[in-house]
Amino acid sequence: MPEPTLHSNGVPIPFSPDLFAPLRASADLLHDPAALRRRLGADGYVYLPGALDRAAVLRLRGAYFSLLPEGYLAAGSRPEDGLFSGRVPAGLAEYGVAGHPAHAFVRSRAFEEFTADPFLAALARELLGGDAWMLPRRILRHFHRGSGRASRAHVDLDYMNALSTAPRVLTLWIPVGDCPPRTGSLVYLEGSHTLAPEEYEPLRDKGDRPGDRRPISHDLELTARHLGRRWLWADFAAGDLVVHVPRIVHASLDTTTDAMRLSADVRFVRSDDTPDPRWLAPWSADDGA
Repeated sequence: MPEPTLHSNGVPIPFSPDLFAPLRASADLLHDPAALRRRLGADGYVYLPGALDRAAVLRLRGAYFSLLPEGYLAAGSRPEDGLFSGRVPAGLAEYGVAGHPAHAFVRSRAFEEFTADPFLAALARELLGGDAWMLPRRILRHFHRGSGRASRAHVDLDYMNALSTAPRVLTLWIPVGDCPPRTGSLVYLEGSHTLAPEEYEPLRDKGDRPGDRRPISHDLELTARHLGRRWLWADFAAGDLVVHVPRIVHASLDTTTDAMRLSADVRFVRSDDTPDPRWLAPWSADDGA
């Protein structure tokens, strides 16, 4: 079980029953697309433990961490362990921009082959109820202990709203390695896909990024109590997968373990929809989307 107090963006949040509850697993519905779509509509997400090949996920983890400069990984550890040494080598480019390994990795053959898994496309088609295609902007998230970085509470649609008509899109969140809460896992706000934006709009005024209206809040306890909802969590393992709708509020916890958090965001859109053009190019951390 997680520790009594977790953190997100450095702000503590008690791990208590009034603030946290477990995600509902839906792997038993994989062979019933209609039931899986109903579950997605009801919960705003479907959590699929063990849906992917664990060995393939760990190979991807090792392929990425093997690109980091000497001294980043703990001495004597394997790249697939992804253990932080406690020191970021000098001279490393800012995370996710040209010159950083994450920028090159999302353009690599290893990442292309992993995200081209036919299972992912078939799952997206079933859940979207029609032909779908993968958006080229696929994000790799890498957090380490002490970085002070985590994803603030947000909805994906606020980052994909350049068009007046929102496309039918789904996010597939893939933990690339074991990712319990203390390693910085994603958490979902219970039933929040049914909320009107006006209900959480006041929280943006209390955030730590007053000039950016896309994040809802960096304070997960404040968010949960203001909206009267719990954060849903799981002890994610390599091979697990979560699919979520673009209006569900979600965030990540701080990484406090030696094992680093690595994850991929892969998005599919209905073939007859027009996506935000900013998502039609490979991801770069400085692309403004």
